[in-house]
Amino acid sequence: MAADPARELPPIYVTQPELPPLGELVPLLEEIWERRVLTNSGPLHERFRHAVAGHLGLRHVALFNNATSALIAALRQQGVSGEVITTPFSFAASAHSIAWCGAVPVFADIEPRRLNLDPAAVERAITPRTTAILPVHCYGHPCDVAALADIARRHGLRLIYDAAHAFGVTLAGRSLLQHGDLSVVSFHATKVFNTFEGGAVIAPDETCIAQLDRLRNFGIVDEATIESVGFNGKMSEFNAAVGLLQLRRAHDVISRRREVARRYFAALQTIEGIRPVESGNDEGHNFAYFPVLVDRPYPLTSGELVKNLAGKGIHCRRYFHPLLSDLPLYGGPVDSLPVARWAAQRIVCLPIYPSLGEEAQRRIIDALREPLA
Repeated sequence: MAADPARELPPIYVTQPELPPLGELVPLLEEIWERRVLTNSGPLHERFRHAVAGHLGLRHVALFNNATSALIAALRQQGVSGEVITTPFSFAASAHSIAWCGAVPVFADIEPRRLNLDPAAVERAITPRTTAILPVHCYGHPCDVAALADIARRHGLRLIYDAAHAFGVTLAGRSLLQHGDLSVVSFHATKVFNTFEGGAVIAPDETCIAQLDRLRNFGIVDEATIESVGFNGKMSEFNAAVGLLQLRRAHDVISRRREVARRYFAALQTIEGIRPVESGNDEGHNFAYFPVLVDRPYPLTSGELVKNLAGKGIHCRRYFHPLLSDLPLYGGPVDSLPVARWAAQRIVCLPIYPSLGEEAQRRIIDALREPLA
């Protein structure tokens, strides 16, 4: 039997991490080996902290070993309790961080354009037990920051953004990470900017940064004083070294992602039933993901499409399905989330990364057209 040519093609994954040249890392590793300082805010950690703040146009940044630790610390520093309103259309870490702080995630519906929290739904979900709002800039698409800030102000609520996807995103010429009481960004391997593992909290002042720094270091103030119940959330010198090198290419990485996205936008105009989720912010966007909604008249459902593409060696993801509100640990399905449920049933994230070449992208687009033939 003849081999199937499609089976012999290399797999295409939903993302592929960008890495610096290995030779550039060696001098920084030699510095680490010479100093024998591996963690606890070493020299590379401090260099990276200042460098990433400068790159993003920020002043006050606390680095963490990952964004989930950063999100937990941000919620703890803001003193959340009771109920926290958040989106059901996100990665598990958003709701898990709330639960780890002893609070209860309350899921509000999303709006249909960018699939972010709907401010009107947030306001309807507020109760006397609500202490905070945790919106997510889904796919790096900006939330309605003005409306959410107004709601938080009027109701006396804390506003902490899960901005895991939003590295390098700008809104009206300023970093999107500047919004809210605190904002948390991810440097995970799958993100636009990675340090292998890592994350950061963006805060308004040095006092807040000092409190976050203590929380990530077991609550320790000095050798004789522990002021709070903290944990070990420190970024290592190795991760900081990778981050310093990644910053050199961060603008180029986003530029190349934009080119991949433009090719998708052009091609999908001719494929009925597959509609990109557009940010409305393309000049300030980072193209962290390329989400599409699959609907009639396309002949496959989103789940069928993902399975069909996987059979051709093209691996997409249904970010985000199922809804967090559907998980048994959060109480199971909620009826009052029609837009989130509509989106979760239709969403597919297509492969996007800087090194995705035109030939590989044509292979993806041809596979999307095939069921229409």
